[in-house]
Formats: sequence, structure tokens, C-alpha cells
Amino acid sequence: MALLARLTPSRFRAPHGAKVFEVSWADGTESRLSHRLLRGYCPCAGCQGHGATISFLDGGSLELRALERVGNYALSLTWGDGHASGIYSFEYLRRLADLASLHGEDELSQLTHLPPAPAPPPAS
Repeated sequence: MALLARLTPSRFRAPHGAKVFEVSWADGTESRLSHRLLRGYCPCAGCQGHGATISFLDGGSLELRALERVGNYALSLTWGDGHASGIYSFEYLRRLADLASLHGEDELSQLTHLPPAPAPPPAS
């Protein structure tokens, strides 16, 4: 149950004009991800190719125009330049949030590829 709560968002918030996307998780964690980090680590094949690693790519509009839930597992984000092919699974969003918390967004955006997710804390 603890793993499921870690990967289950209870609320998303992306106010118009903001530069930060906020997620409340079912385990009580609050995450804030900059639009730059989300766009830079867009998981779509157009941005990342078909390889196994995910790299940070600067550029593109940072205006988040829309977000849509994809089933019970992901979000689709639409950016100001029309880019909308990235499907951000909840697991991927949590991974980004945990890594940003651990490394800081500036350091995370300078890495050659996205590292594995940090190990979750042990169940109590």
C-alpha cells in the first residue's frame, strides 16, 4: 500500500501563468517541479529518441497550456508551442520530483542523463 500511495497523486496544480507544477501525493508528500525541468525531461520519443536513457533538452515553450489525465497512470502535458506528445506517468513524475529534491533542479538539468529513482524510504 505504501508504494501505491507514493505513486498516486491526489491533486495537481498548474495555475495559468505560473512556472511551477505542483503535485500532492497520497502519501502526504508535496512536490513542486519547474516547467523548465518538466519540459527539459519530456519523455516523448521526439525529444528522447528510442534509447534507454533520458537526457535534459533545453528549449521549447515553458508555458504549460493544458494537462489531461491519461487513464489512471499518467498525465499528458500541452506546452505553449503545441508540443503535447509526452506522456508523464505518475511514476515518472514522482521520480523527477524525488530526484529534484535530492539533487536540486539546477544540478539535475546539468546531468548527461536522468539517474535512477532514489530508493523509497523503508515502510514503517
